[in-house]
Amino acid sequence: MRKNIITTFTLIVTAAFCIGWGAAGHRKISYNIILFMNSEMSQLGGWPTLLADHASDADDRKHDDPSESPKHYIDIDNYNEFVATGRIPQTKDSVSAIHGYSFVRNNGILPWATKASFDSLKACFLRYDWSNAMLFASDLGHYVADGYMPLHITKDYDGRTGNQSGIHSRYESAMIEDNLNEIVYTGASISLIPDVNQYIFNYLYANYNYVDSVLAADDYAQNISSNTSSSEYRRALWQQTKELTTKLFRNASHSLTELIYTAWVQAGRPLISETSVASVKPVQNVSIEQNVPNPFCEKTRIKYTLTSDTDILIQIEDCTGRSVETLVNGHAEKGQHVLEWQSSDLTAGIYFLILKTAESSQVKKMLFVP
Repeated sequence: MRKNIITTFTLIVTAAFCIGWGAAGHRKISYNIILFMNSEMSQLGGWPTLLADHASDADDRKHDDPSESPKHYIDIDNYNEFVATGRIPQTKDSVSAIHGYSFVRNNGILPWATKASFDSLKACFLRYDWSNAMLFASDLGHYVADGYMPLHITKDYDGRTGNQSGIHSRYESAMIEDNLNEIVYTGASISLIPDVNQYIFNYLYANYNYVDSVLAADDYAQNISSNTSSSEYRRALWQQTKELTTKLFRNASHSLTELIYTAWVQAGRPLISETSVASVKPVQNVSIEQNVPNPFCEKTRIKYTLTSDTDILIQIEDCTGRSVETLVNGHAEKGQHVLEWQSSDLTAGIYFLILKTAESSQVKKMLFVP
């Protein structure tokens, strides 16, 4: 029993640190810019689908880029200024001058990562770099969505009491996946943003106000069912948060659309051709399928296909980027390949299956449940 409790706890904590709204939630928020795009944005054509396809790129980078994780959150209530006034210094230089760079980084840099993605998107529009514009817009969408997830804006990201451990993952992933089709909203008009940095901080300040509501909903749901993995618990949590969650999703899609529109207008409204938009997807010389079964307990099967003879590296990494095991490292022939991996000495949680060649790479998330 004790082992099972520890395993479940480890799994929940690991998942909480690795995933934003969950892939499905991020995809929905990004795709639904289509509800808010005005007539000027119609030339973006297939962007909603492309942004949805790349909505979790930022999460996927965490496994090999140690600078990525702090971009997804800000523990804003660790700042004395915020506790006292509800505000903090709003440039990275100013807040670092007061608190030090390490403090700022350790407490997350979400607002400044969001602004940096906006600036990069605008720069791509200015130089007619449509492929990278779409990718920066995808990152922008991810960071905006994280800014509309209340538990990404607080030091209490995983609850305030011991019995709330795991609420981060339960709310943003498990509950959302159960009820994604019930998150329905309509569009609205969009406007140019006069001050992008202030705009980002404004929605962070506003969304922080929902932290108490999410944690209170968790207490309510646990009174309905103490088994937080049960459908009864998730249904109760959804009943208590449906309205605010739908509002957060809608506002995230709306903000993303306004930010993309503002970047495009500030860049001089460059003409975007349908051909340039449609040709954004990168060429891959390799494809790897999701491991089966997933989740897995002892062993799992991995299938991948190469379009030409090439040197490849296949390895397993944990959420910190630590290499767990190398499965293939060397020359492989064109065609379909299958291998079986039998895990050993792993703790429960999310792992990354990574396949790299000289031309491309692909990543799959795997869930290990012993």
